[in-house]
Amino acid sequence: MDIRQISPTYAVTPQIDVADIPAIVAAGFTTIICNRPDSEVPPSHSAAVIKAAAKAAGLNFVINPITHQGLNMEMVNAQNAAMETSSGPTLAYCASGTRSSIVWSLGKAGDLPTDDIIAATTAAGYDLGGMRGQLDALAGG
Repeated sequence: MDIRQISPTYAVTPQIDVADIPAIVAAGFTTIICNRPDSEVPPSHSAAVIKAAAKAAGLNFVINPITHQGLNMEMVNAQNAAMETSSGPTLAYCASGTRSSIVWSLGKAGDLPTDDIIAATTAAGYDLGGMRGQLDALAGG
């Protein structure tokens, strides 16, 4: 598992496995957000399978599948709501962590300066500098 911290309360990782749940709990996360559609994974890694293991470990689990082509503000708002209602740090996953970083960035536009958003994702290994115009537009600037 490759957990990459984006903010003090939000981190991303590539696809997780049921076997990763104890380490996620030990790391202090209280919510997991699945940003990967089930069509991309084998049945053993479906959201339902991961959710069952997460719930059994006492974690909150949110399913918010995202594709680059289908990403919309409803998904961004759902991600924000999951983070805001979490009782502690949130871990989001997709195939590589990129989509989970993108949806966080879009949700923070207007709340954080664009430079800070891009710096946070870059520090975690996700270069989202090409989204500057989109982030600025969402921020109203």
